[in-house]
Amino acid sequence: MTDFVLVHGAWGGSFAWDRLKADLTAAGHRVLAAELTGLGRRKAEFHPGITLTTHIDDVCAQIAEAGFDRFALIGHSWGGMVITGVATRLGARIGAIVYVDAFLPQDGQSLWDLTGQWEHDHYIGSQKNKVGAVSPLPGLESPVLSDHPLLTLVEAVRFTGEEAKIPRRVYIFANGWSPSPFGKFADAVQDDPAWEYHEAEASHNVMGDQPEQLFEIVLGCA
Repeated sequence: MTDFVLVHGAWGGSFAWDRLKADLTAAGHRVLAAELTGLGRRKAEFHPGITLTTHIDDVCAQIAEAGFDRFALIGHSWGGMVITGVATRLGARIGAIVYVDAFLPQDGQSLWDLTGQWEHDHYIGSQKNKVGAVSPLPGLESPVLSDHPLLTLVEAVRFTGEEAKIPRRVYIFANGWSPSPFGKFADAVQDDPAWEYHEAEASHNVMGDQPEQLFEIVLGCA
């Protein structure tokens, strides 16, 4: 049995992982789909002071509450920022880290650093509607999505050396949509022997478009 920790992307919630969580649980594993302050089932807790550190704290606290000692850590999209932050604290306990079409920050980088002017204009423009909140990007509007805390997008990840203790690193690139902001991360890791690289014929919603492939890749980290 392996313990798995799943972290969703911006504007979303743990519901993004319902299929994968069910499949992993049915295979006999324990699964924690993190619930983040101000998002998903906790959207009523939104406030403008929520930072990336807040969400890293959320995940670490839920791992402790679940009693997970060693685990595999998986993040989608913006969730790559959160799992990188968790890795800087708990790297020695992480057997594998999996980035699912996700941001892959280096030391000192924020999501702001990894995105372009179009995204920045949207982040700033959203402040006219609700200070400290960023609405879903144009084209992504959905009843299941909610505003995202601005400060989680501008706070940088700081490496500690703990993240280097993870023995297995996996990147899954969704090649079925363009332009993708994640191609640069795929280019950086696909020929790196320190990484296991996969491509999914999927939109950014890898969980919905390629659930079987995602399950097999994640299960391989058990």
